[in-house]
Amino acid sequence: MSENDSTSPQGTNTRPEQIRRLLASRPRRWAVAVGLAGAVAGLTVALTTASAAPAASPAPSPAPAGSAAPGGGSNARSGPAAGGASGTVGTVSSSGFTLTTAAGQGVTVDEGSATAFQNGTVPASASAVTTGETVLVLGTTSGTTITATQVTVLPTNGGGAAASAAAGVIPFQSGSPSASKTVGQIPANYSEGSGTIVGGTAANGATEAALAAYPGGVVDRVVQLSNGEYEVHYIGVNWPHHIFVDQGFTVVGAY
Repeated sequence: MSENDSTSPQGTNTRPEQIRRLLASRPRRWAVAVGLAGAVAGLTVALTTASAAPAASPAPSPAPAGSAAPGGGSNARSGPAAGGASGTVGTVSSSGFTLTTAAGQGVTVDEGSATAFQNGTVPASASAVTTGETVLVLGTTSGTTITATQVTVLPTNGGGAAASAAAGVIPFQSGSPSASKTVGQIPANYSEGSGTIVGGTAANGATEAALAAYPGGVVDRVVQLSNGEYEVHYIGVNWPHHIFVDQGFTVVGAY
């Protein structure tokens, strides 16, 4: 009998034993395969989710203090600036007075130790400012409050509502749209918000010229344009809002 005869004890036991081992090992192989498949699927989902999620955007940096808002002009317009007003004196106190412009706008004038007073062209004191006088005030404007650097008492026939109306000034009326008209010459290539805010002699000269030509408004800033002319910005009236003054302090246009 050969050693490979199936009837031998060795041949009889070998094949069934191999089959049993093969069958016994299958569940473990399936378990490993399923476990690996699950791990791969979980990793795939995690990677897909991570790639789909948008990256967090960094918070925008705050704008530097005093800088213009996006889309604004080249010049900040939020703070007080050189300007002025003219009108009739109302109440008077030790610290200042009120006045009403020719177009009916109320203004508060604050005086200080540095405020200079004139009666016409003659130096004067604060006592020259009395109720009913017509005055020109130059100083720093914040809204309709002016911190005066100079107060000049004008001749009584130096203005008033009639002069304001004759100049075409339209008084402010709440809820009424501003008039849309242009007078004279507007500088070429002018755009609102352009230019540089000025003070001192230049601002005073441009303010006085604008108030004389169009009495009734309040000048809250003076801007020098690229061509050297000045734009005087008016508030407190429905028209005009922009008065243009040349370098010789002559009014050349308004709108």
